[in-house]
Amino acid sequence: MISMVQPLMTDPELGKGRARPERLDEAGSALLSNEPTMELVVKARLGDRAAVEALLQRCLPPLKRWAHGRLPAATRGYLDTGDLVQDAALHLLRRLDLFEPHHVGAMQAYLRQSVINRIRDEVRRVGRNPAPIELPEELPSDLTSPLETAIKAEEYRRYHGALVSLSPSDREVIVARIEVQWSLGEIRERFGLRSVDAARMRVTRALRRLTERLTQAGA
Repeated sequence: MISMVQPLMTDPELGKGRARPERLDEAGSALLSNEPTMELVVKARLGDRAAVEALLQRCLPPLKRWAHGRLPAATRGYLDTGDLVQDAALHLLRRLDLFEPHHVGAMQAYLRQSVINRIRDEVRRVGRNPAPIELPEELPSDLTSPLETAIKAEEYRRYHGALVSLSPSDREVIVARIEVQWSLGEIRERFGLRSVDAARMRVTRALRRLTERLTQAGA
């Protein structure tokens, strides 16, 4: 397994035993963990370095894609997308003790808002009015299905309970699609599937089983 954080360092500001990413790279070829985000958060709070790496793996690549091209003209030249993403991730790590995801997309929403806040702070710092910045719920190029959108809106504990009742293979592909927000093409490549259609079918079947568990839990 290729680590996405090389190297990890201990930073007193992040709390005892908390890992700090010195370099935040793209994810490796496969998931570091198929556990729900909240499980990783709990482990990371206790100083589990592997859990920190897994959290960064699932939050950084989609955040980079979302943040790309969103810097207002007033900030270009002294702000870098990669720096913004790294700052947002470090801010989240420092606040893990307070972070509680209430819906499946809560971590990405928190990180995106952190990036927007940093951009606005920098624009104010140079004495200019911030350009209008939208915070879309979905990535425009993600082609998220209505079913995926519905699952992302689920109350997190219901989703968590349904997810952990599934097989490891179903959990892995759901985490990849819903929480890590990999595209179908990325899922095809990273899980060694024959085609994008095969990836779509695998995701669809896993999501249907998850929906059935959610329906049963709500009955």
